[in-house]
Amino acid sequence: MSPVSFGVADVMALRSQVLARSAALRDVRAASEAGRAPGALGAPVQAPGSGFADTLHTALKQVSAVQEHSSAMQVAYERGAVTDIAQVMLARQEAGVAFEATLQVRNKLLTAYQDIMRMGG
Repeated sequence: MSPVSFGVADVMALRSQVLARSAALRDVRAASEAGRAPGALGAPVQAPGSGFADTLHTALKQVSAVQEHSSAMQVAYERGAVTDIAQVMLARQEAGVAFEATLQVRNKLLTAYQDIMRMGG
């Protein structure tokens, strides 16, 4: 066994932290965009009975959407369609945080899987 172990509760706590940070970034971005109220870009809430795979899939789709938005903002800035560099940098920062959080969750899940596989043998 590895000296560092964690369980499902730790993974879920990390997921909650990631979602909270992502929501905060969305609120900041929404507040900086003209004509939108804070929190307008919130993700749809899943039913309590949704499975872990569905939750993970939804989270990955959200990260992908954030990265696509960041790329679109950067391209629009390069073309001159967007002139507010703060919006572009905020979108890039949000995409970076989302990607880093995804990597951290993947690493934790991989370590948990490896620990479980070691228990069987």
